[in-house]
Amino acid sequence: MDADDSRAPKGSLRKFLEHLSGAGKAIGVLTSGGDAQGMNAAVRAVVRMGIYVGAKVYFIYEGYQGMVDGGANIAEADWESVSSILQVGGTIIGSARCQAFRTREGRLKAACNLLQRGITNLCVIGGDGSLTGANLFRKEWSGLLEELARNGQIDKEAVQKYAYLNVVGMVGSIDNDFCGTDMTIGTDSALHRIIEVIDAIMTTAQSHQRTFVLEVMGRHCGYLALVSALACGADWVFLPESPPEQGWEEQMCVKLSENRARKKRLNIIIVAEGAIDTQNKPITSEKIKELVVTQLGYDTRVTILGHVQRGGTPSAFDRILASRMGVEAVIALLEATPDTPACVVSLNGNHAVRLPLMECVQMTQDVQKAMDERRFQDAVRLRGRSFEGNLNTYKRLAIKLPDDQIPKTNCNVAVINVGAPAAGMNAAVRSAVRVGIADGHRMLAIYDGFDGFAKGQIKEIGWTDVGGWTGQGGSILGTKRILPGKYLEEIATQMRTHSINALLIIGGFEAYKSACDMAEARGRHQELCIPLCVVPATISNNVPGTEICLGADTSLNVIVQTCDRIKQSASGTKRRVFIIETMGGYCGYLANMGGLAAGADAAYIFEEPFDIRDLQSNVEHLTEKMKTTIQRGLVLRNESCSENYTTDFIYQLYSEEGKGVFDCRKNVLGHMQQGGAPSPFDRNFGTKISARAMEWITAKLKEARGRGKKFTTDDSVCVLGISKRNVIFQPVAELKQQTDFEHRIPKEQWWLKLRPLMKILAKYKASYDVSDSGQLEHVQPWSV
Repeated sequence: MDADDSRAPKGSLRKFLEHLSGAGKAIGVLTSGGDAQGMNAAVRAVVRMGIYVGAKVYFIYEGYQGMVDGGANIAEADWESVSSILQVGGTIIGSARCQAFRTREGRLKAACNLLQRGITNLCVIGGDGSLTGANLFRKEWSGLLEELARNGQIDKEAVQKYAYLNVVGMVGSIDNDFCGTDMTIGTDSALHRIIEVIDAIMTTAQSHQRTFVLEVMGRHCGYLALVSALACGADWVFLPESPPEQGWEEQMCVKLSENRARKKRLNIIIVAEGAIDTQNKPITSEKIKELVVTQLGYDTRVTILGHVQRGGTPSAFDRILASRMGVEAVIALLEATPDTPACVVSLNGNHAVRLPLMECVQMTQDVQKAMDERRFQDAVRLRGRSFEGNLNTYKRLAIKLPDDQIPKTNCNVAVINVGAPAAGMNAAVRSAVRVGIADGHRMLAIYDGFDGFAKGQIKEIGWTDVGGWTGQGGSILGTKRILPGKYLEEIATQMRTHSINALLIIGGFEAYKSACDMAEARGRHQELCIPLCVVPATISNNVPGTEICLGADTSLNVIVQTCDRIKQSASGTKRRVFIIETMGGYCGYLANMGGLAAGADAAYIFEEPFDIRDLQSNVEHLTEKMKTTIQRGLVLRNESCSENYTTDFIYQLYSEEGKGVFDCRKNVLGHMQQGGAPSPFDRNFGTKISARAMEWITAKLKEARGRGKKFTTDDSVCVLGISKRNVIFQPVAELKQQTDFEHRIPKEQWWLKLRPLMKILAKYKASYDVSDSGQLEHVQPWSV
């Protein structure tokens, strides 16, 4: 576990972290502007990665104010300085708005203070204002040095030695208002706070048949409002980028009263604090409340969430995002030359990228300019493909056209859940049903998996039947692990009886295997010659054809929250190591990513074989750790990582070997990882990916219309998944070669590349492949 990873691919094109050295370099890290959950994870990653490569790392307390004031505000950090901060919200090094840094005089003082410690590398975590300030500072650097030399504050040697300043930014902002990145640090955690409140409000609103107007943050960006509306199925949403059309007041009231007429007992309206109309006049939550009360007479309440959204512990997504970004930022600083422009480390799809800082800032300002000039369609496009996709999906799912306005296709599309339950399945079913109905199909729900399919448990499902499903965990349709193999005759009969023209399978590895079996059986059963699409949904994240499965994020959050509580229980009892067993079958995703997000010392997984020597070195590593101020350890073990090195065996080994140094406790998390309300990510992901699957099915059915076409080609049985930066459909026939069917995992898994990060941040030596790093890309706003 702690040895250099000999399995890492070697070759002339590969570039490893060992080739980069931070010796003699000093890195300053600061957080600036509004705080965001996950900033501490980013600070921790910068400090530990910096120390790992041999650089000195300095905390700059209180943002730019601390840089200007100097003295004790700039202090060297060590490994233990950032212990136990992963789970803490806000920023431990403080953040402040700074007027002094806006002046040249202030920046001159800041430069002098940095030079006293030899800092010529800055890692800035903040919003676009903070990053713009850093870029200006970088541009002025040589001029500032010359001025300091003229004033006699530094000598000519220092001017030569510290000739240029490198700047790398990470965007920490709950609003997700920075162009060029899909998600900024803190956004996912803020969505967690909002959704927790909405879930709580929905229960009381239903009791009293109330309308609730919720105001969320987002002065210039409606991302939080839009995604929370998508994630809870809100009746109406107000965004700065996409104001409602003229006459919206009447349209909204009609929509609310229609929903009440459909037996819906509550209405939820979400408003971004910067919401405006087409004339750029503010739309306030109070104004909306007055409108609903006067026009409809509904009992209406306003809830303004305010700074609750900034608080609390960071989500698993934000911890992993910030850790990845922090490591990437240090690598970017090590690779920088005098000609390298200031860059931002960013997320595009599931891929870490570097983008020129000022290109991103310029585009962020262009959005505001477009809004000011009332070019709202441009504003939405400039926000990027993620924002535009969310908005289009919300519109499709929120507003149902009258039946007589929907052209009928005379096609029946069935939806089925297969395998173990996963959070987000219900959001996916709701989305599929509504998009299918909007496309003119008749939607059928199959209950209790393929077992229910064979028995004919099939019913038509309507628009209102799936209302309120997004926030519910488990599977409302019911799901079983049974494969269709032995029931193919009965299933074919049911398909003929119900004239099923296409099938959407939502589930885990069983769903994928079922699609493979059904594709193979097409020669024997012509009823199976229809479009089949698999939406991967399993906490194990082990379905070939996708990097992320629906349900994995919710499960990861359960693991991380439990690890936080377990670690906290040890704060009173020093020198304790916890062994925690996670689910996942043979797939180590939950153990590995849970370890990265919870700050584990080790994570044992099937994909990376280990032996008694590895276990021994881990015990020795923990023994050394107990001599420091960090007197507790956390070890994760995937349930099927080894036949013989069981959780009990590892627990007993650690207990025996650690005798007199630390004691041990074990915890098997079990089925709690499958339960609970879906996370905002899984609600949003399930909604969007399922809508995309239905669009694919509609396109396939359109091709065949009027020709009585049978679907026999490989490209009519697909898995819909995420690959690097794109959502793609891959035929199951092609994916078979990439599958280890015995262990139910893909042969190659992207997250194994992140495994060395967990080891490095836990103070192990590891070989980290940085071949993908180093390319500065340009912002692609118009890509879809």
